[in-house]
Amino acid sequence: HFDRVAEMGVRFSNAFVQSPVCGASRMSFYTGRYMSSHGATWNGLPLRVGEMTMGDHLREAGMECWLIGKTHMRADVKGMERLGLSPDSIIGARQAECGFDVWTRDDGLWGHGPDGFYDERRSPYNEYLKSKGYPSENPWADFANAGIDDNDDIASGWILSHADHPANIREEDSETPWLTGQAIDFIEQAEGPWCAHVSFIKPHWPYIVPAPYHDMFGDNHVPAATRHNDERADPHPIYEAFMDSRIGAAFQQDEVRRKVIPAYMGLIKQIDDQMGVLFKYLEDSGQMDRTMIVFTSDHGDYLGDHWLGEKDLFHEPSVHVPLIIYDPDERADAT
Repeated sequence: HFDRVAEMGVRFSNAFVQSPVCGASRMSFYTGRYMSSHGATWNGLPLRVGEMTMGDHLREAGMECWLIGKTHMRADVKGMERLGLSPDSIIGARQAECGFDVWTRDDGLWGHGPDGFYDERRSPYNEYLKSKGYPSENPWADFANAGIDDNDDIASGWILSHADHPANIREEDSETPWLTGQAIDFIEQAEGPWCAHVSFIKPHWPYIVPAPYHDMFGDNHVPAATRHNDERADPHPIYEAFMDSRIGAAFQQDEVRRKVIPAYMGLIKQIDDQMGVLFKYLEDSGQMDRTMIVFTSDHGDYLGDHWLGEKDLFHEPSVHVPLIIYDPDERADAT
């Protein structure tokens, strides 16, 4: 389905994000500006009150702009208080959500430890799983992002050695199909011109995917890591610190890459299949020929390239992203 969109539209093969970190990258997407300008340079740093966003511009043009899924932004609470903006007001709610109206927001990282949840917000996805009968205070962690080991114990998806386990959840209840359903529910009731920011959390880690996607790919699909020993010779201290981190050290091991990369590819394949579900809905409802589709990502993932994991520095694997645009308007036919 990704290929189908590329055939229908234009594939931009040299698209690079402004930051390899989720929140900062997304704030650049939403504002169209550099991090040095909008100031939200890291996860947890708020976008300042008053920044014009995509939602503000689209509403001026008569189009609604809705969030379905992840933004990974934090509201400028102090700025809103200083200006007397109530988060319960329409303008305050939009300021608190990067200019979007919210259909459903779920940033999708619901890990917890001694200090409580990583994300203090309520998870709509967790509430959905509870309504489906998954018996846990945090079914995201115990079912959607965990497997079962040989002793019938929970095998957390945060542990990379568990990446080859199937997630302990029915595939149709996992995060990606759930969000696709949310998008279809939104479109079903939408009136007038609209923009839907359908923002999937995956293939972000934890790297674990439900059957049948957990074993669709194997060792023969794992490319050699792009790295060279010269990179480890007298490196910049920051680069060295990332290479020596627990994440970097893990992805320097071939056995980790052999487990994680097939799961990562399975997560991408699941998204591709869900794009098919969404496209079929658009076709069946007569909307495919009047809906622009923009497909992209907020960052990449090292997966062992340059002796690193995650995505924190400015190498090609972390900042080079897909970008495909399909525009059914006849004025776009020249492309």
